[in-house]
Amino acid sequence: MTTLDRDVVIIGAGPSGLTAAYELRKAGKTVAVLEARDRVGGRTWSQDMDGATIEIGGQWISPDQTGLYSLIEELGIETFERYKEGASVYMAADGTRTVYTGEDFPVAESTVAEMNKLIAEMDRLTAQVDPDAPWEHPQAAELDMISFHHWLRTLSDDEVACNNVGLFIAGGMLTKPAHTFSALQALLMSSSAGSFSNLVDEDFILDRRMVGTMQGVSIAVAQRLGEDVYLNNPVLKLDWSDEGVTAYGADVTVTAKKVIIAVPPNLYSRISYNPPLPRRQHVTHQHQSMGLVIKVHAVYETPFWREEGLSGTCFGPSSIVQEIYDNTYHEETTGTLVGFISDLQADAMFELSETERKETILKDMATYLGPKALEAKVFYLSDFGSEEWTRGAYATSYDLGGLFRFGPDQNKNVGPIYFSSSDLAGEGYQHVDGAVRMGRRAAARIAAAVDGTDEDLGYDGVISKFGTLTSLDA
Repeated sequence: MTTLDRDVVIIGAGPSGLTAAYELRKAGKTVAVLEARDRVGGRTWSQDMDGATIEIGGQWISPDQTGLYSLIEELGIETFERYKEGASVYMAADGTRTVYTGEDFPVAESTVAEMNKLIAEMDRLTAQVDPDAPWEHPQAAELDMISFHHWLRTLSDDEVACNNVGLFIAGGMLTKPAHTFSALQALLMSSSAGSFSNLVDEDFILDRRMVGTMQGVSIAVAQRLGEDVYLNNPVLKLDWSDEGVTAYGADVTVTAKKVIIAVPPNLYSRISYNPPLPRRQHVTHQHQSMGLVIKVHAVYETPFWREEGLSGTCFGPSSIVQEIYDNTYHEETTGTLVGFISDLQADAMFELSETERKETILKDMATYLGPKALEAKVFYLSDFGSEEWTRGAYATSYDLGGLFRFGPDQNKNVGPIYFSSSDLAGEGYQHVDGAVRMGRRAAARIAAAVDGTDEDLGYDGVISKFGTLTSLDA
């Protein structure tokens, strides 16, 4: 057993924990990062499969994600644009396939008008919401009492319009049925991206990708931390008092002044706290849960859809695979499609055998892009729901009424215990950008506490407060 004495111990080597450790090192603090997995990156993870680069976890960066952009600029990481040229495909509930261009789904003009009305109302309310404190909106209590599904239907009786608009947050982001989370939770999701219009614009929210993959960002930060990152060390016990903490990993024990728990809230209870956390924290964490999504990766000899004038972008709110995009990695000659199967549809797919599941999913993708979609040379399903140290995807959200009731406490430290993850972010919520911002904010709070200086309550984590480390192992 290795025993260490540090200023701060960080539990979790995802983007948030690593960013926090990196910032604390810049601030002159000693750190140790304990990670349960045999890799860094958390919910970002990449592998090579038959010569194709597959990003199993998070991967995109959008123009508003300025915190992440500032980090990759510091690390010297470049980006490349997602392939977007050509027409898109829309699959209606009755199985009608339509190839279209432009921003609007190819549905009835009356439905387009209703969708635009719903989007405008979401944009209006989103502009009134502080993503760091959505519970402060004047209608927050009311909006948190009604599901997003039912709230949309108070505004429109066009079922197709409600389903299409609901897709962008329910299946597309929170990966939960729209009747299980509130309208306020939906507004947090849209305010985190600046507007609902940004959220529904795939060319904005899925704008670019990392050269070196999104996991490569965590790898680059971990390199700068050197031997202070300890893999295969799940922390299952944490002793704490006003004087400090002791975190017990598998073969590393760290005594520190402060601890940052940089894992999603659904995993907080994996740690046994001595003494127990306060009642409020125990209850709050039980109202934050992961969604469920299957991320489908299908690799082909060539990106055949491009030859047919298609972008690879497909939508089908009633289909098994509700969204598909061209996911071909930088400078690769093979063609890769990524698709998403969320919540109830994911449940149904996991009831099938592996062979039936592959056949069913590829047949559904072929309804959009033709029989060539059946000929995948690599077929892989990302299933974070079965992973021990994640247990769902993409991130946690509150159940009905939970955001208004418990949200104000989610970022409060408990003595020397601080929390940091994309699940707790305002801007960048559920995204790596939010993880970076929260890591920087947690580090700044702790540095101020350790140094006895005033905390900058307005710090948003967009730009590092502590400059740059030039040495990889400074």
